[in-house]
Amino acid sequence: MLVADHDCRFTVQALLRRHAALGIRGVSFVVESHPEKDPGCFRRCDDFLRARQRHFAHSLVMFDREGCGQDRLLPEDLERDVVSRLDQSGWSGRCGAVALEPELESWVWSASPNVDRALGWHDRSPDLRTWLRNQGYLAQANTKPGRPKEALEAALRHVRTPWSSAIHARLAETFGLRQCTDQAILRFRQTLRAWFPASSSAPGPPLDS
Repeated sequence: MLVADHDCRFTVQALLRRHAALGIRGVSFVVESHPEKDPGCFRRCDDFLRARQRHFAHSLVMFDREGCGQDRLLPEDLERDVVSRLDQSGWSGRCGAVALEPELESWVWSASPNVDRALGWHDRSPDLRTWLRNQGYLAQANTKPGRPKEALEAALRHVRTPWSSAIHARLAETFGLRQCTDQAILRFRQTLRAWFPASSSAPGPPLDS
């Protein structure tokens, strides 16, 4: 997998270890981050992954729609563009892409109480959701903040919890995947299930070392 930064790398590593919750068989994987972050993942993923074709059965690229340099495009259009270029570079039929809408932190805001614990808000008054609404980060009718990353950073500052990529990993380790409604994470899970179905014990294609 190619991702934009350390936060996404920690998240994906934790998610991929939860193969039963994802509904896939256990797989071996490597997650790398692009030095040019989201724009690099979108624009240069084919160059970055070209040399890895012989060593991996599949490739998957994940990046934020917001910040990739083509914010005006829909996530589905960004994903089709990436897959088309990967197909042409030698990954045809064994590649995928996930454009996070609008950014990685969106998936964090599930209804799980584990979110409050991971962010240092467990048993606080007001609770995290109420505080977000009071501060204008969360509209009354919405379940997720419109600016998920800014809301996350503000919540951590308020309880004096230092930011760390490990927070993403902790959330990913306990995230309720079966109840998840985030469309990007659902596409991520669907892609993995197509490649690595839980009911199949057949090994993937041999890799040339």
